[in-house]
Amino acid sequence: CLVYAGTGLLQEVVYLVSQGADPDEIGLMNIDEQLPVLEYPQPGLDIIKELTSPRLIKSHLPYRFLPSDLHNGNSKVIYMARNPKDLVVSYYQFHRSLRTMSYRGTFQEFCRRFMNDKLGYGSWFEHVQEFWEHHVDANVLFLKYEDMHKDLATMVEQLVRFLGVSYDKAQLESMVEHCHQLIDQCCNAEALPVGRGRVGLWKDIFTVSMNEKFDLVYKQKMGKCDLTFDFYL
Repeated sequence: CLVYAGTGLLQEVVYLVSQGADPDEIGLMNIDEQLPVLEYPQPGLDIIKELTSPRLIKSHLPYRFLPSDLHNGNSKVIYMARNPKDLVVSYYQFHRSLRTMSYRGTFQEFCRRFMNDKLGYGSWFEHVQEFWEHHVDANVLFLKYEDMHKDLATMVEQLVRFLGVSYDKAQLESMVEHCHQLIDQCCNAEALPVGRGRVGLWKDIFTVSMNEKFDLVYKQKMGKCDLTFDFYL
């Protein structure tokens, strides 16, 4: 099962590593059909149940709402967390880009909603801490979005071990290069707002007062958690 927060990049990297595919192949397919969303009505649970093992399924659900197989350690969970300042900017741009959501408020208002846990899927702060509590579980791999940009080779090696796939040194180096290509394609896609995938995105839109307020809320809600993020690279 694939759970991700803040980016769709991980689903493509996981598919690439698990299937031994290449970026051009992924570019020609509908990745959402290969990794259906657990809680979406389409394609639905009946279709997901028909997928052949090992299945790749994604979800945005909190840990407590995931199927019992995951809690019991019978399935694997890959979770990706992104620093919340970049995440809220990307989330805002995502909301504005979709006709179905058609969000037309200011970023300041959107950020206040985020800090007050008033956006879809509930509180990000609770969501990420709930998964962090299980980051040492044998069936959980907790990743950070920033590490994908900082040290992709190590992340690919982690995924290879966690997924139980086998690559020799040359194949592993080739897979890392393929993942680099994939990330470059996704982060520089013309359909996306410029730089939406980069680390430090928040610095272009946060005011000084917004940043101070965000830091205060972050400290209040994450103060007892030892999870840390890179806000710059």
